[in-house]
Amino acid sequence: MEAQLIPGERRTAHQMVRDSLRRAILDGTLPAGSRLVQADIAARLRVSTTPVREALRDLASEGLIRLDAHRGAVVRETSVHEVREIYLIRRLLEPEAVRQAALSLTPETLAALERLQTDLDATRDPARWIALNREFHRLLNSAGGLHRLAEILNHLDDNVAVYVNMALRATEADHLDTTNRYHHQLLEACRDGDGDSAAKLAVDHLHQTLQTVEGAVR
Repeated sequence: MEAQLIPGERRTAHQMVRDSLRRAILDGTLPAGSRLVQADIAARLRVSTTPVREALRDLASEGLIRLDAHRGAVVRETSVHEVREIYLIRRLLEPEAVRQAALSLTPETLAALERLQTDLDATRDPARWIALNREFHRLLNSAGGLHRLAEILNHLDDNVAVYVNMALRATEADHLDTTNRYHHQLLEACRDGDGDSAAKLAVDHLHQTLQTVEGAVR
């Protein structure tokens, strides 16, 4: 379990523990069903148990782990039914968030999205790609000014991060390249202020991603 810093980045112990655990879960170092013992994590990362406890609460809210009264913190196991439900909700909500973003995107936000996409195109590390993809969609979801909707979508995105990583590992670079192409098409629609095209792209991409993830979960 190793935390990677972006040059110039400074993090608290809490953030370092959270990011280290998140990366280990996403890259498969901590597989589904793994118990996360606070004392062991604290010793391995050379911190007290307080930042570990805070990090576990964060990861539970993201849907990456569950807090069990008897077993403690456990990396969440996959469920095809849960994946389908999450993607059903996303297909109902995300197109509108993307539509509004395309209609009201500022030049500054568009430039930030393009920088993130450049980084996404350049990486072949699934865990780093997922982290960048997470940041890309958070920025896009909030760009339309529908902050309550963005909060719901961000939570749903966190819930499927483990499943998306499984799909990336199962399909090697195929899913990654497909999603990068989708992002480029989406950015083009945003540059044109074409909300309807952006919304349709979102629906098509979510449908395609669900099929890939279902295959990986099975």
